[in-house]
Amino acid sequence: MSRFKTLSILALAMLLAAASSAQAQNQYIGYVYPAGGQQGTTFPIRFGGQRLTDASGLVVSGEGVSARLIDYQRVMSNQELGLLRQQLNELKKKDSSLGEAMVAEMAYFEFPAIVKPPEVEGLMCPACGRLNPLDATVCIDCNANLDKQEEAKPGGANTTDAPELTEIEVAKQNLIERIERLFAEDQRNAAVRAHTEIVFAEVTVDPDAKPGRREIRVVTKRGISNPMAFYVDQVPEVSRKPMKTCQLPVLGKEHLAQRKRPVDEEEVHISVPCTMNGQIAAGEMNHYRFEASKGQRLVISAKARQLSPYVADGVPGWFQAVLRLHDADGNEIAYNDDFRFSPDPIIYVEIPEDDEYVLTINEALFRGRESFVYRITIGELPFLTSIFPLGGPVGEPVSVEMNGWNLDDVALSPAPLDAKPGIHLVAATNDSLSSNYVPFALDTLPECMDIESNDAPSSPQKVTLPIIVNGRADKPGDWDVFEVDGKAGETIVAEVNARRLGSPFDSFLKVTSADGKIIALNDDHYDAASGMNTDHADSYLMVKLPADGKYFIHLGDTRRHAGKDYAYRLRISKPQPDFVLRVAPSRFVMRSKNSAAVKVYAIRKDGYTGPIKISFKDLPEGLTSGGATIGAGKESVGLSVKTSLTESEEPINVTVVGSATIGEKEVVHRVVPTEDRMQAFLWRHLLPAEELPAIVYDPSYKAPADRIHPPIRDEDRPKDSKRTLQKSSVDWYLRQIEGLYQQWFLTDDFANGQIASIEARLITD
Repeated sequence: MSRFKTLSILALAMLLAAASSAQAQNQYIGYVYPAGGQQGTTFPIRFGGQRLTDASGLVVSGEGVSARLIDYQRVMSNQELGLLRQQLNELKKKDSSLGEAMVAEMAYFEFPAIVKPPEVEGLMCPACGRLNPLDATVCIDCNANLDKQEEAKPGGANTTDAPELTEIEVAKQNLIERIERLFAEDQRNAAVRAHTEIVFAEVTVDPDAKPGRREIRVVTKRGISNPMAFYVDQVPEVSRKPMKTCQLPVLGKEHLAQRKRPVDEEEVHISVPCTMNGQIAAGEMNHYRFEASKGQRLVISAKARQLSPYVADGVPGWFQAVLRLHDADGNEIAYNDDFRFSPDPIIYVEIPEDDEYVLTINEALFRGRESFVYRITIGELPFLTSIFPLGGPVGEPVSVEMNGWNLDDVALSPAPLDAKPGIHLVAATNDSLSSNYVPFALDTLPECMDIESNDAPSSPQKVTLPIIVNGRADKPGDWDVFEVDGKAGETIVAEVNARRLGSPFDSFLKVTSADGKIIALNDDHYDAASGMNTDHADSYLMVKLPADGKYFIHLGDTRRHAGKDYAYRLRISKPQPDFVLRVAPSRFVMRSKNSAAVKVYAIRKDGYTGPIKISFKDLPEGLTSGGATIGAGKESVGLSVKTSLTESEEPINVTVVGSATIGEKEVVHRVVPTEDRMQAFLWRHLLPAEELPAIVYDPSYKAPADRIHPPIRDEDRPKDSKRTLQKSSVDWYLRQIEGLYQQWFLTDDFANGQIASIEARLITD
């Protein structure tokens, strides 16, 4: 089947699946900011999304990271905003009161802007309250000057004799800040409507949490969202102020939609090592100034596309970040806009002189909005550019060569000896730091190394099938040629794994007979299972041999590039019929005592066309499924699960497997959860997720009206109001007031006053 036919079938199937499950599985988050944090810290984050009403919690994959919900904010009506303005004015009066219940509730709303810093010593910024390193002279967040005599005590408490606020004053300040935050975030004409609901949360990362990628989701009383990437890192972090939801640009007046920020927010002072978190708005460039010493070997790596791999409404389909490094005089000393075939840029630079340096980041086309989130890490940190070989046999130790930067005194942490066949992530570590992760493949076939000189059919490397050859392009224009014996009618497969294992090697394969005749050739082979990969440069051939004799497999790089990073794994074997499975979306959301359905996709390998049985492994009590079967030659099937539960307290991760009898062997594979994502208006991808949660919700759920109004006093009722409102209008106004009251935006006195005022205007005749 051609790549384009496969794409069309998958795209149609994904669209049908999305339509069938849209009603239930519609909680969506478009970004999380910041998209990670340092080990041993607690920090605020926010999500932008839609249909997040009644947010009830958060879940983070892996161990060592916990998150708690702070608040939820939606776009409010003009009537609601008017009520909040009046309430805000009342709160700012000295004699305003909250009531005991309101005081207790506002103690819960400890908003991210005033979350207590971790218990470490430092300098408290008098302007923003941020805790800074003891040697800092300006605040790392707001650039305000710091008084070195005002050191913060553990926990961030300043040593100055500032009067302590009473419980009532703290509660009032929290409510004022909550309402002011709502006005500050309000966007009536958003560029992306799907980002206008905001969830505020707080994340705590344990000191021993494993560095690397996690996934985070928002849980609501009506379901669970898609996952977003979230990173645990090792060095201190700074975060710019969160960006307000961007305004929809108008053709010819796009400048009116651009963010207006003070000049002093363009540049942030940092100390190396550091991870910088930011968001890019349209037309913006962010600057980071730091001091560096001659000879420092700095690795500057950005995560942008890794945080949000696909953007549906823009070309090329992601945030294309650009990094530049300048010296104090403005001379550019380093530049990068991608790292090999990855759109996220990385700079390695040896600092030429003791001086100040400025790092900048922007989007290549100067697009931007709140979902264009980035993380940049800078420091003398270990970084792997490649390993060799790219894999090895299951259960056997492999000696691996590391290439990269700052790799002195580090050792590669290999995949466990009991690891199963597949791709595993490995990193180089020392006593305190870990490098980036790189893929390492494990397989059950025999393996060998590429042996030079095997550059032509006259001097080939003879191999016996089946075999995996680990090799690399040693010189520009290098061809590696392998000789195999074949028989008439026999089918052999030649498959390259390079790009899918992080190698820049851009393969080209051809099979020739002993007389030099080309039997088959291939440049690029599309692999629908590699969801984040858009550069399908690995080659694949399955060819039926015409006669007995010798055959030669030729492998080269199409761009004639070479070097120690240009590694590959070449499988030469008879067909090994197999399959991999994907399920979308990556969650089951079920109504009470009802069911939910997802779509399972089969990506078939080496010509396997047989049926595949799909089933759940160890479903928890209250969930049942009859499974499904992907028919012979078919690409997908619907899979449903039923529940006898009214609701579940929290999501439960489930596992789906697929099995098939291939020859005399029973083959079982886990079905990988995925999200169906569109790239640049057209292309669709199945983006892998780590977990497959299931949740049951009660569709009749209503947020509890647990606040009870005190009696309205006679003196609160207007005496001579004009009766101008019909009952329907009065009911509408009262619903607005009650909604804000139950969400703890309004005090008892203010709400009762508004209710009395509205009721007094009811037309009674």
